[in-house]
Amino acid sequence: MTTMLTIEPIPAFSDNYIWLLHDDTDAVVVDPGDAAPVLEALSERSLTLKGVLITHHHFDHVGGIAELVDATKCEVWAPENPKITPVTYRVSEGDTLQILGQTLHVIEVPGHTLDHIAYQGDGVLFCGDTLFAGGCGRVFEGTHPMMRNSLAKLRGLNPDTKIYCAHEYTLANLRFALSADPHNAALAARVADCKSLRERNIPTVPSLLADEIATNPFMRWDAASVIEKLVAESRSSSTDGDAVFAGLREWKDTF
Repeated sequence: MTTMLTIEPIPAFSDNYIWLLHDDTDAVVVDPGDAAPVLEALSERSLTLKGVLITHHHFDHVGGIAELVDATKCEVWAPENPKITPVTYRVSEGDTLQILGQTLHVIEVPGHTLDHIAYQGDGVLFCGDTLFAGGCGRVFEGTHPMMRNSLAKLRGLNPDTKIYCAHEYTLANLRFALSADPHNAALAARVADCKSLRERNIPTVPSLLADEIATNPFMRWDAASVIEKLVAESRSSSTDGDAVFAGLREWKDTF
């Protein structure tokens, strides 16, 4: 990001990460499903909360908003969904935010939910439950083509972009990835690296977009090795991108 900010994960629930961005004085959090760990982190670091960024309406991403606003009088940016309250600014594709000296661009990425957005800064992406390390979100409200299109948008970003997703799902995602792309040497190396991190209780995120493109089957719907495996497993009767992606997602849903 243009001005150096510290970005830290605040663990919440069983596997959520609430992202804390700060300059040692002021702070912003992304997807605070629970206010308590955020307020504790702010107190420990003597930070003033200036803003909350929301990617979508699921409770584990929005549950702490009201308490945080009440406690800190911070502003809230969120997608165009009346289910999300309280909100100061509703944002959509093409909007830009100026916060903590940073410019963030809003990208609409529907699929997991219809209201899902991501926030792109200088070399960073906060993408909620759309793109995970080694996987992608379940398609709850959108369609498989919608989700693939959203991931295609993200695949087109600078490969050096750091991906800040909202859950520690990486090892489970990579177990599936090995089934879908078993001869991928980069994937095998990534599995070993991520196992080592988790054994030391270190987060596997953020990940690098280049690594997602190289090892995440949901970013590789047009890779020959993935297509061949899906056809061999009778998970897709077509090499069309939407059909391959749907086959992958349906396979993962029951994996």
